[in-house]
Amino acid sequence: MGAVLFVVRLPLVLIWLVSSLLCVAVVYPLVGLSARSSLNHAWSRLLMAICGVRVCVVGQPPMNGEALWVANHVSWIDIFILSSVRCVAFIAKRDIRGWPVIGWLVEKAGTVFIDRTQRNSVRHVGEQMQAMFRRGQVVGLFAEGTTTTGFDVLPFHASLFEPALRAGVLIQPVALRFYHRGQRSDRVAFVGEQSLARNLSILLASSGTRVDVEFLPALTAQHYEGWSRAQLSTSVRETIRAAVLDMPPDTR
Repeated sequence: MGAVLFVVRLPLVLIWLVSSLLCVAVVYPLVGLSARSSLNHAWSRLLMAICGVRVCVVGQPPMNGEALWVANHVSWIDIFILSSVRCVAFIAKRDIRGWPVIGWLVEKAGTVFIDRTQRNSVRHVGEQMQAMFRRGQVVGLFAEGTTTTGFDVLPFHASLFEPALRAGVLIQPVALRFYHRGQRSDRVAFVGEQSLARNLSILLASSGTRVDVEFLPALTAQHYEGWSRAQLSTSVRETIRAAVLDMPPDTR
């Protein structure tokens, strides 16, 4: 069954990829931010449907206005999972830009890359985040800085909470929980030395992939007034971690 799914889905993914590249190259330069956001949202929903990923939204995500969505990070498809809910401009590590085709595509779709080996990179990314907030965009941040199996949450890098702290935007923790045929699973987690091609092949051959996207209670500027970025980072991580561990609400 897995082989059949792979054979059926792979051509559809290739068609999606070529169509997306043409759209980004030809259409995006001619339209404004709103139209590009709508296209990103539609392409993300379509890719998840092709890959057989059922995205289940829990909670109330803000569908208008600027915000920072902070999520745990499991796979390269996290970008498309969140953008299938609402178009998100992501902060991602510089390595992704080097991925063949996909790196160029996500850059043109609005992703900002951070190189932590460069002294001025965090400041430069922070300035771009501020500009995105002023345009009313949602910025997505994977504050762990790397992917995990999805069963726990690594410590957060606090530096990129600073632009949101200064802008006083809504900060919403988001927990991603991956399932395979009804059971929590790391089957499609993109971790270790696994290549993108290998991970994609596993995803395309899988049935019963579901991702619960839980939008946890958001923090307004009034909530975090007077906090340091370290305090804000710790609070958001603890909230996400409790949801990733699937702890009952009264113990979160």
